[in-house]
Amino acid sequence: MTELGRIVSALTATGLAVETMEDGALVQYGESRVALFTEPDHRGGVLVRLHLDLDLFVEEESLPDILIGMNLMNQGLDYGALILDPVEDDDDDSPVDAPVVAFAVLGRAVLWLPDLGEAELDRLNEHLRRFEAEVTQAVERTLHGGKGMSA
Repeated sequence: MTELGRIVSALTATGLAVETMEDGALVQYGESRVALFTEPDHRGGVLVRLHLDLDLFVEEESLPDILIGMNLMNQGLDYGALILDPVEDDDDDSPVDAPVVAFAVLGRAVLWLPDLGEAELDRLNEHLRRFEAEVTQAVERTLHGGKGMSA
């Protein structure tokens, strides 16, 4: 069984809803779906990459304020970071050299597992849970607080 298969089996055994994809898996946490990808590490063990799409988009004009806000939010996160990812325009009529005008706000984390034993799989489950909770709560506090992020 592959590393990804063993991780999916372990997460499913803990009661999580896990859906496999071509190159990874989606783990359901309440309303959130965390994408999980694995790759062997050159030092041994497995790198697990977590991606949480927050369905937030930022226009280019707002970047200075958003970057300051994201920097402050990232300082309070222990289990991941918020990043900006360029959004590609699917419009075929746009020029090839057209500049990117929007960015998606994503949560990302990477965890190294030296092996896939029970203790490490439990650590992954806890990391996954805390990552989703911290990122979601940080964004919700900011959006619904008095000085919310405007995008």
